[in-house]
Amino acid sequence: ATSGSQHGTQLYFTILETQWPIVYGPEYNIGFMGFEKLHPFDAGKWGRVYAFLKESGMIRDDTTVRPREASQEDLLVVHSKQYIDSLRLSSFIEGINEWSVNVASITEVPPVALLPNFIVQKKVLRPFRFQTGGTILAAKMAIDRGWAINIGGGFHHCCGDRGGGFCAYADITLAIKFLFERVPGVNRAMIVDLDAHQGNGHARDFMDDSRVFIMDVYNREIYPHDGFAKRAIKRRVELFSFVEDAEYLQLVRTHLEGSLNEFTPDIIVYNAGTDILEGDPLGCLSITAQGIIERDQIVFQKARTCGIPIMMVTSGGYQKDTARIIADSVLNLHQLGLINCEAAERCPPPVLESEAPTKKKIQKYALHHYPGVKVMVESGQD
Repeated sequence: ATSGSQHGTQLYFTILETQWPIVYGPEYNIGFMGFEKLHPFDAGKWGRVYAFLKESGMIRDDTTVRPREASQEDLLVVHSKQYIDSLRLSSFIEGINEWSVNVASITEVPPVALLPNFIVQKKVLRPFRFQTGGTILAAKMAIDRGWAINIGGGFHHCCGDRGGGFCAYADITLAIKFLFERVPGVNRAMIVDLDAHQGNGHARDFMDDSRVFIMDVYNREIYPHDGFAKRAIKRRVELFSFVEDAEYLQLVRTHLEGSLNEFTPDIIVYNAGTDILEGDPLGCLSITAQGIIERDQIVFQKARTCGIPIMMVTSGGYQKDTARIIADSVLNLHQLGLINCEAAERCPPPVLESEAPTKKKIQKYALHHYPGVKVMVESGQD
């Protein structure tokens, strides 16, 4: 339902019944000349989560959804033109004289400032734009299917006019605004942000918007210390460093229950950061892998019990172990029946070209068993 005032977007498209509402594209992963290793973020995390899920037999390439890249027009639904211009080329000389100071600051990798912008566009910002497209699509699929997961996204430090903390586009804000503008009946959203860091980006974007309720559980002792953004958080749970499973899970349970008693949303956007894992160099909390799996289960269970569509993004997580934990958590949700897609599970695998009966194979078989059929096969007759 697109009104005349809206731009035509390619990000919403028809999904087959035989596809899980699980969104991922190989374009998500960041890798160029080792620069990605200068930040603690595992820039190939998303691909490894997907590989683990495929390995488990739950999903295949043909039963999952590949998103499209968010265009400038899509991004301008939330971002100021000035901010978008600060990330991209502003001269007609293809990137030769354009450097990437703002992107270096956002990704917290100073040497990126020395790279021509056309390289940074392709190797850093393009993956972020694909993940943003994935979040926007997953939110729509959650409304249609009851749940969806984007194996990526969750850039909760970015708001309409600035990025930061490895977040270049405000994918959560965009996903919610797209729903409000384009999907009839979606008027209220709840953001449940359980990344270790305060989600100051979407908080700034929805500061005065009563349609959006934000619950945020975060370590108060770490980045971003955004006092202004805190004013938008309707249910704020500030943790001290090294909180452990029992206390953390009890807080999540209690405050999720309280939030849903206060506010009934049409969708829950769940920012499921894994930087709460013990040993994470940036999160500084002490939650076990099992604690993370249980946390996700609590959130999905509550959404399903209340009959509220839920969309999950994977957000922060700075250790190699987190990809395995995210995959295990998704498998656990499936095992418990909190997520399912019967048509995808029943869908037979596509026939590989090597297995398909080629003309040569038919001719060989025909020649061997029925010599007289040779001419008929070659002439294409039955």
